[in-house]
Amino acid sequence: MQIRTAFPYETTHEDLYIPLAGGTRLYARIWRPVTDEPVPALLEYLPGRLSDMTAPRDRQRHPWYAGHGYASVRVDARGHGNSEGAPGDPGGATELADGVAVVHWLARQEWCSGRVGMLGISWGGLNSLRIAALAPEPLKAVVTVCSPDDRFGDDFRHPGGSVPGAGLHARASALLASVSRPPDPADVGDGWREMWLSRLEAVEPFVHTWLAHRTRDEGRKHDGVREDYAAVRANVLAVGGWHDPYRDTVLRLVEHLDPAKVRGLIGPWSHQYPDRGLPPGPAIGFLQETLRWWDQHLRGEDTGVMNEPLLRSWISGSHPPATVYETLPGRWVGDATWPSANVTPVAYALAGGEQAVGSPQQTGLDAGRFVPSGDDADLPPDQRDEDAKSACFEFPVEDSPIEILGRPRVRLRIRMDVPRGQVIARLCDVAPDGSSTLVTRGALGTATRHGHGRAGDRPAGDTEDVTFELGGIGHTFPPGHRIRIAVSSSYWPWIWPQAGAAGFTLDPDGSLVELPVRRHTEDPGITFGEPEQAEPLGVVRPVTLDERRPERLVVRDVAKGEWRLEAVPCHGGTRVHPDGLEFTEDALETYAIQQDDPLSARARSDWTIRLHRPEMSWDVRVETRSELSADADDFIASDEIVCRDGDEIVFHRTWEKRIPRTAG
Repeated sequence: MQIRTAFPYETTHEDLYIPLAGGTRLYARIWRPVTDEPVPALLEYLPGRLSDMTAPRDRQRHPWYAGHGYASVRVDARGHGNSEGAPGDPGGATELADGVAVVHWLARQEWCSGRVGMLGISWGGLNSLRIAALAPEPLKAVVTVCSPDDRFGDDFRHPGGSVPGAGLHARASALLASVSRPPDPADVGDGWREMWLSRLEAVEPFVHTWLAHRTRDEGRKHDGVREDYAAVRANVLAVGGWHDPYRDTVLRLVEHLDPAKVRGLIGPWSHQYPDRGLPPGPAIGFLQETLRWWDQHLRGEDTGVMNEPLLRSWISGSHPPATVYETLPGRWVGDATWPSANVTPVAYALAGGEQAVGSPQQTGLDAGRFVPSGDDADLPPDQRDEDAKSACFEFPVEDSPIEILGRPRVRLRIRMDVPRGQVIARLCDVAPDGSSTLVTRGALGTATRHGHGRAGDRPAGDTEDVTFELGGIGHTFPPGHRIRIAVSSSYWPWIWPQAGAAGFTLDPDGSLVELPVRRHTEDPGITFGEPEQAEPLGVVRPVTLDERRPERLVVRDVAKGEWRLEAVPCHGGTRVHPDGLEFTEDALETYAIQQDDPLSARARSDWTIRLHRPEMSWDVRVETRSELSADADDFIASDEIVCRDGDEIVFHRTWEKRIPRTAG
């Protein structure tokens, strides 16, 4: 990583409020080049708090853009961080309308050329896409990274029409803890406490809304851009990683957007910006690559970025199973169209007699983290234990390597004696020593087998062919290895088990796996610069003797037949910012299930956050607890928030809610 200290422009920055119609103001931090000429503006807009949570990441990139002649702007959404107003549904209509207003405000400033770009990762990337679909005139370009294009179909809420366990619960509980944090008195002044308490009164656990919409009803029909790709008029650079759950967004965008206005880039990365150097690598000079995009579409310079292939992809070489890889083997390839003329679907028919698939409920504990972010225990370990709980079918790789790029698909002929259940398929690379590396996977909730908008029971005892796609991937199976497709009926805690689910019978006759086989092409010469960033913020982590929890710990209670996964969703500990802010957080997620009882599944998340400014005698704490379980008819959600100013409890609220199980 090169730390850049000298730029074409000197820079300055300021914090200010952006006024909205109605009087609410959003908190913004703006880095600008020192110049008399108006410049394009870049906007990153999301609920994450710019004063503490995202401050280190913001410092790596926004000053870098400013040094290259852009006004780079970071804005907190309404009701989050130091922004005024009450928090609403994240990504809802109010948040998007506010974002459109910010785009127009930026374009009107005397220091702005009137041309605006939006960028972001995850939520910020989705906001960029959805605001682009609203087509504010000044918005000319977008860079979206590791983001869904549809909160319903491709987000953490509905994998294959099923109810996610870890993904939904972890996200909802983390967001509850985040939105409960106060504004910073160093930025907003003495009114911080009144502002905080007013905000807390509006908080509602997000899991209530997310579980209430289990099909693509009117309330969730426009949760992304998939309903109308043509509405996106800005130029879009879509970026993802094969170890990120939202990687298929890139494949869909390059397929459905105007090829003259979109480019896609998929590397081996997790849910991180590709320049950060977090596993798995290799990292690239991502800021330089985005600068080519901005200069092309916001300044009108021919940077050659539109001469790149429509889709640039990393195809990983075969690798042994591990929970972390510093760098993966592989190579870059380019495809001028998507679907690509270089990719041919090849069907592999399953063989053998009927198999009863009744996986123990703990199948899935070796799935890895739902949203990997470069930590040591993120990725799936050896899959042999999971494979043993599944029906497996293998295909030897003989003389030549088999290279795949895209989304595999399975068609499975199943007979199920209950109205609802789940089908999970994993594609694995099996080495000669028997080790099994997870390549990709997919799931189907049988209630939504005919589409997310049509939930319904299937006739018990009927045999039916079900078809679904697995997540996109670029991977090479070498000669001497075996391609394994493993089919299971449970996948906890990724997928919440169906009530009464008893597995199914799989008939290989008529069943197949279809692989997107890419013909080997010559090296296209795709290269990137070395990663570089602006000077870091200078956050300090005090040395502590406290022993860190394991990132992921599996505990088995043999007598009870119960399995428990404990996961740490944040790095924890205390971070001291240069302005004196001490930011401490600790969190633990727990997922438990009995191996023979789908109704025993339960999830719990506990968060503790402390924000402390010793020089101001400001010391606040936020504690949240979120629990989720289910019976045959309902999900049962229990949430609690306790907020303290010093030793005084200033807010305490609990929620207990039953939410009918529809499609899930």
